[in-house]
Formats: sequence, C-alpha cells, structure tokens
Amino acid sequence: MNLTPKQLRILKLIRDWRVRHGYSPTMQELADEIGVSKVTVFEHVEALIKKGALVREANKARSLSIAEGISVPDEARPLRFPLVGRIAAGHPIEKVPDTDEIDLAHVLGATHDRANSTFALKVEGDSMRDEGILDGDYVLIERTQVANNGDRVVALLPDGSTTLKSFFKEPDHIRLQPANPEFEPLRVKFCQIQGVVKGVVRRY
Repeated sequence: MNLTPKQLRILKLIRDWRVRHGYSPTMQELADEIGVSKVTVFEHVEALIKKGALVREANKARSLSIAEGISVPDEARPLRFPLVGRIAAGHPIEKVPDTDEIDLAHVLGATHDRANSTFALKVEGDSMRDEGILDGDYVLIERTQVANNGDRVVALLPDGSTTLKSFFKEPDHIRLQPANPEFEPLRVKFCQIQGVVKGVVRRY
C-alpha cells in the first residue's frame, strides 16, 4: 500500500493510542501530535479510509481503527517493540502510558514475521504465576481483537481497566481465568481483546 510519511505516522498514532487508551484519538489530538491543522489531518484520514487502511464507524466519536489485515511497521529494526504501559496480572488497574521500548533482537536473534504487530507490556501482579508469567516480566503481545478459548489475552474491561488472563467464552459470559488459586476468575458480559500473549521475557 502506497502511503505518505504523514499517513503512515497517523496510522501509527491511531494504533498506539488505541493500545494505550482503549479508544481512538480525535482529529484535534492527531493534529496536536503531528503539528498540523485539524483540516490537514482530516484530509489524511479520508485518504487512508479510501485506501482501505483505516475504518471509521459513522456517527460515532473516536471510532477510527486500523483495517483488518493492515500491518503498520514501527521502524527498520523489527524486533524493537514499543513498551506501551503496564498490565495488571492481579486485580485490574488503569493502564499507564509509557513511551519506552524493549529491544528483543538479542533475545530472539531473528526477524519475526509478525514483529510489526507486536508490542510489549510489563506485568504487575502474580495472578498468572502458575503459567510462568511473574510480576516484573515483560509479555510480548500480538495485536488482535480475536481470541480462542485458552489464549492468554490482554482484555480491556467495561470499566476501562485492562488485565492479563486466560480467555474462555462461556454460554452467557466471558470468563477471564487467572493461573493462581489465590485469585477468583473475572466474569464479564463483554470485553475488548487488545492482543494475545506470544512470549514472555524475564530480567534477573
């Protein structure tokens, strides 16, 4: 897909904003981030929608999202992942924005096909302890809004908080299952999947 540098930057901003906040930025917020007028941002967004890179729900605020199947590269080094915040592995907590990065090239040692759709989160809490995900670990998350039963997911809850749990779709609700008997499962009618755990990195 042929995108201008500004259009590519807008895609990255929308993607990362949705991960950090759980919703899309406004046109004004995009304009402030890029340093251009709101009208200019609107023109770029309309062009991205026409190219099939962005999707927008009509008559709904903050509804911009990256179109299915569109991969947004971060940079030439595919194994340097944006560290976008912290994730609760105990009780849900609000996401904390972070602009740091974690570089895993020396750990994985090879180009990963899905590196451009992967980000890192630092775990807080020990509710996933029995699956080897400990407090202070970094989890590598592949961006997706779809999960299968048993997947370890980053879930955005109705109250705006996020949590790391195993996903199970029950007949009338969703069960977010911890891997520690000291924690009770979370049961919700709806949650938004932000991504699926693909790896764990631990520092000693």
